[in-house]
Amino acid sequence: MIPRYSRPEMSAIWDERSKCSIWLKIEILACEAWAKEGKIPADALAAIKKKADFDLVRMAKIEEEVKHDVIAFLTSVAEFVGPDSRYIHLGLTSSDLLDTAFACQLASAGSIIAEDLGNVIKILKAQALKYKMTPMIGRTHGVHAEPVTFGLKLAVWHEEFARHAKRLEGAIDDISVGKISGAVGTFAHVPPSVEAHVCNGLGLKPAPVSSQIIQRDRHAYYFSVLAGIASSIEKVAVEIRHLQRTEVFEAAEPFGKGQKGSSAMPHKRNPILCENLTGLARIVRANAMAAFENVALWHERDISHSSAERVIAPDSTILADFMLSRLAGVLERLDVFPDKMKENLERTKGLFASQDVLLALTQAGMSREEAYRIVQSAAMEAWEKGKDFAKLVANDSSVKKYIKQNELDALFDVNRHFAHVDEIFKRVFSK
Repeated sequence: MIPRYSRPEMSAIWDERSKCSIWLKIEILACEAWAKEGKIPADALAAIKKKADFDLVRMAKIEEEVKHDVIAFLTSVAEFVGPDSRYIHLGLTSSDLLDTAFACQLASAGSIIAEDLGNVIKILKAQALKYKMTPMIGRTHGVHAEPVTFGLKLAVWHEEFARHAKRLEGAIDDISVGKISGAVGTFAHVPPSVEAHVCNGLGLKPAPVSSQIIQRDRHAYYFSVLAGIASSIEKVAVEIRHLQRTEVFEAAEPFGKGQKGSSAMPHKRNPILCENLTGLARIVRANAMAAFENVALWHERDISHSSAERVIAPDSTILADFMLSRLAGVLERLDVFPDKMKENLERTKGLFASQDVLLALTQAGMSREEAYRIVQSAAMEAWEKGKDFAKLVANDSSVKKYIKQNELDALFDVNRHFAHVDEIFKRVFSK
């Protein structure tokens, strides 16, 4: 099933006409190669190239009877070509068409997804630079830790999607192989020269060795890369959902004029776009598991992979395209609230500087164990009683012996945490 929100160019890759058009191109290229081998007369080749076509309606009727899609296709083509059709599909097996065409489809879909990735990466870079020095509290285990900047968070995402772009490039290259090697891959009835000509005409590489099919580890790798992309999309979506929570509200997905969040509660502004992305990521990951299950087939081939691929290939590629497009829109129009970030950063009244105080005490000569005890005691009092952590440590007699007040005040300057932000950004964006 092709979702209604898919891009036309991605959906078109998987429609029946597009697939059969690739099949027809493969058959004509094979005939050209056979003609070079002297097995097909020139006039027959000319007739095939001029007349060859197919009728999807007619194919459907034929398939009802023969229960075989490739035979239905070949019969329809033969009705257009006439007697010279005897040269079509010479020495080939169904999987020569199916797998070679499948490689073309996956490579084309991958190219669209690569464009989508490039767009997301571009947006992440722009947003990271925009919020490079916008301070916010960093959280580990969901609990306030130490300050970061929102730009650093975006830079982390940028680098992750850049890695996915490299992986996708490798997956597209790995899947871009064809095979025209016959029933069990031995070229018993078709020479390797025919395979070479067909693959060259399609922009593919010949598989170095095949059985009746192209081996499914290639496909598993491809779908695992899509699953990885989907997982990172979910990672970003979940983070935005957390940041949009009422108690946090440091960032939020765009909310259009006239948009409504709840049929019952007019005040609601729900992160529905990101929640949607979270759910769709589960499908793409599940499909990757099906692709791995397809690797182990009986002997030179069984057909158990075919039915699964007819579902997971259009679903995963269309979903990846849609998810990346939606993510790009969310990121580009993301609502960011620096004042709320500052408010939340200051909510714990200086607790973010606990490590700064700890290290300052140890560097001044106090044992780490004693320093940890003093700082943790003050921190727990600040947590439990809502007191000012900075004042608690400043009033501690043990701390006063080791750290002067002006030195202690400097430890609570949030900017000390951002001394290396420029260096980090150079690492990420100098590429």
